Amino acid sequence: MALTLQERLDASSRMALAAFLHDLGKFAERARIGEANEKRADGTTRIALEKQLHCPSFNGRHTHIHAAYTSIGFDLLEQHLPNLVGEHMTPFAPWRDRDVDDSIINAAARHHRPGTYLQWIVATADRLASGFEREEFDAYNAAPDEEQPKLNHYTKRQLTLLEGIRLQPKANAESAPQYRYPLKPLSPKYLFPVLAESAEQADSKKAQGEYLELWDSFRANLEKIPQSHRTDLALWLDHFDCLWQTFTHAIPAATAGQVKPEVSLYDHSRTTAALAVALWRFHQDRGEDTDAIREQLRVQWDRQRADSGESLEAWESEKFLLIQGDFFGIQDFIFASGGETQKRAAKLLRGRSFYVSLLTELAALRLLEKLALPPTSQVVNAAGKFLIVAPNTAEARATVAEVQAEFDVWFLRHTYGQSGIGLAMLAARSRDFQAGKQDQESPFRALMKRLFEQLDEAKLRRFGLCGETPADPLFRDFLNAFTSKGVCGIDGRSPATVEEDGMQIGAMAADQIKTGHLLANRQRVLISVERLNHRGLSLPIFGFHVSFTTGEDDSGRFGREAKTANLRRCWDFSLPESPDAPLWKGYSRRHINAYVPRFDAVNEWEAERYRGIENPATFDPHPNEIKTLNHLARDDRQVDPNGNWYGQEALMTLKGDVDDLGQIFQKGLERPSFAKMAALSRQMNAFFAIYLPWLCEHGEDGGVKRYRNIYTVFAGGDDFFLIGPWHSTLKLAQRMKSDFASYVAHNPEIHFSAGLSMTKPGLPIRQLAALAEEGLEAAKAYRPADAPDAGPAKNAVTCFGQPVSWKDFDAILTQETELERLAGEFGLSTGYVYGLLNLTDMATAVSQHPENALWHAYFAYRTRRMLESRIKGGEDRERTERKRRTLQGELAAEIAHKGIEQFGAAYKIALFTYLYQQRD
Repeated sequence: MALTLQERLDASSRMALAAFLHDLGKFAERARIGEANEKRADGTTRIALEKQLHCPSFNGRHTHIHAAYTSIGFDLLEQHLPNLVGEHMTPFAPWRDRDVDDSIINAAARHHRPGTYLQWIVATADRLASGFEREEFDAYNAAPDEEQPKLNHYTKRQLTLLEGIRLQPKANAESAPQYRYPLKPLSPKYLFPVLAESAEQADSKKAQGEYLELWDSFRANLEKIPQSHRTDLALWLDHFDCLWQTFTHAIPAATAGQVKPEVSLYDHSRTTAALAVALWRFHQDRGEDTDAIREQLRVQWDRQRADSGESLEAWESEKFLLIQGDFFGIQDFIFASGGETQKRAAKLLRGRSFYVSLLTELAALRLLEKLALPPTSQVVNAAGKFLIVAPNTAEARATVAEVQAEFDVWFLRHTYGQSGIGLAMLAARSRDFQAGKQDQESPFRALMKRLFEQLDEAKLRRFGLCGETPADPLFRDFLNAFTSKGVCGIDGRSPATVEEDGMQIGAMAADQIKTGHLLANRQRVLISVERLNHRGLSLPIFGFHVSFTTGEDDSGRFGREAKTANLRRCWDFSLPESPDAPLWKGYSRRHINAYVPRFDAVNEWEAERYRGIENPATFDPHPNEIKTLNHLARDDRQVDPNGNWYGQEALMTLKGDVDDLGQIFQKGLERPSFAKMAALSRQMNAFFAIYLPWLCEHGEDGGVKRYRNIYTVFAGGDDFFLIGPWHSTLKLAQRMKSDFASYVAHNPEIHFSAGLSMTKPGLPIRQLAALAEEGLEAAKAYRPADAPDAGPAKNAVTCFGQPVSWKDFDAILTQETELERLAGEFGLSTGYVYGLLNLTDMATAVSQHPENALWHAYFAYRTRRMLESRIKGGEDRERTERKRRTLQGELAAEIAHKGIEQFGAAYKIALFTYLYQQRD
């Protein structure tokens, strides 16, 4: 009998859970949990029995003991798992019949010695996620995971994929990896790798103790998932996925044999679950004979029959459907301009940025639900893009087309085609997931190339307006939608439907403003089918309603909604509270919240630095209120001992992205696999989506929280856009470059470029974005002076219109500090420093205009005149003259030679940075 959509989702979620926890034993075994040595009535230990059931044998001894620990661990967690006891446990046998081959425990634990159809599904997914060939897996399956003389599976720590990325031809001899991830829960601090010697020591007992501490914390935190949410397997699995990521992101998935420990247990678990569900559903939805498929999968991995042709069907059939989603027009959406956008720019920006993340998340959720797939089938989710693994069936393809039409209608109705979410499908075979042999082209690398090419094609087919999309009625009724309220005062194109502070605005604009307001005092977002009795957004998104809640007590009241399946997701979006606190609060987490500066003290907005900008029409002062851009523009000003404020009142916009990201994914990995690709995407996103907001809120520079007034408009995937006080933002760019180098283990082939644009606060947001984009493009096109004919070097930043390498940027800002010292010692006037700007232009254009070589003489003359006015002659004229010449030589060395000669026009960065800090 065919399963209903809900039954298929529940069954797929159970399959996902079995595959997701197939390597649970690696965690439990390395922790040496005491329960494994409990004795049974006959005197045998529990682990001895489980070895007989689940572990393969090689040369008369059991290998891969972790498989036995998977069974033990599953039993230990059972009381906090969803209900797996009863008759309706499709596709598995009931939990109480665990000795039956097709129980969920056996499907998870017997992946190294599979026998049944479901066990072979999990085993095949496990091997495909790792990119194994037949021969490789045979060697891996025979390799011991017991203690070895130096480093073993207890003491080895996870390598970082980022350190091993190579885009340039490799040298003959590569150095050994120098960095490892600490064995700690996920947090801003422990996202960063450390030197191997500080993470790895050949002390198995100590290493086991570290694992046991992590295991105990994991089990304790499992209890925090609301018990009422266990009745909805997909909802619970979304929470559990986050918990598993928090505690296994730094556990190596494989340490046996010659496999490099460079993929985390989390990334391997998630990709295995996605492939297992897709593989099972492919055969289940087509009603195929399970005994025949079991044999087909078994033969697929039988090396002895590899050349017989029997295994071709399993390797060559396109059983997997990779579905990519991409939000296009993000900047048009966030920076859309209208009649009165400036009035509430900061709050509106925050609301729109969060709204973009919501749209992407809900688009993926809508597709998952229509396909009856669990949350683990979405293996990539970052910066407006997602990747879902589905079964390659005619039904699945038709469903994707149906959902695409639904998205098109929604975006055409609410954004009039300026933004949208495009879906692209690519069929894949088992063979496509193989990493490939060292001397051969990688099948998975070729698959990745096709994925990127296909997404590029999809971007050119937005909305398919020349196809079957029902867009005509939307446009035909456009004018009829307007009433006496007129046009939306925010976006300037939608029909106004509500009034907000005396302004007529549209439904989406009202929700965006409400979002910006609610984010200030909320920590969770609830996604439901029917509207909840709670404050939320008025406009449904792809059939879902969005509500915001505060703490756990508030969120916990929705247990009844979870039991009735009205509550589909509950996401914690709170920002990290400390550098080392685990990113887990009992609910699934989405890193979709930007950091935004707020007023802390009750009357902070009345501070002298803000005098004159308190306008009730644009600002409603109260504690925790978001600062306006006008306030941010003054946050770098300083006060002298006489109470006079000085320093430029201005904003700085910072926009950037990782250089050559496509090449990094397509060519950077030595032996690419599905798990590595997912890990690379997650790790790249984490720097910008997790660490950067934390840095803005809590990061210190010289003991001062310099960055707390910088707003992360969006940050995730590989790019970022920030607005803040001009000087603090400039310093943050420098800090980000340094921290990113540490994050990628100082790999010189991974870097980002950025554009900095300084403006007055009254400039429209869209223009701020355009200026920053121009700066970014100039940085991407940067060519070093010593290689003007080479291709763009990137790895650069544009500041005050000058593109420079990051190395030169650091050196120039050091020169700015030196200029400040010289100004204090020599009393350099503002006029003198301004005059240096013209000299930098002359020095840069000497080759085009030889007469500009006179800049040296002009510099000497102006410096001499300045010193004569500062150092008056006394009775000892000769001594005075020597002093003037000495000081003139020092100024020439520091400014003319180390500054203007070395950096040319780029020295303006130092000059402008100094001058704008002194301006009254």
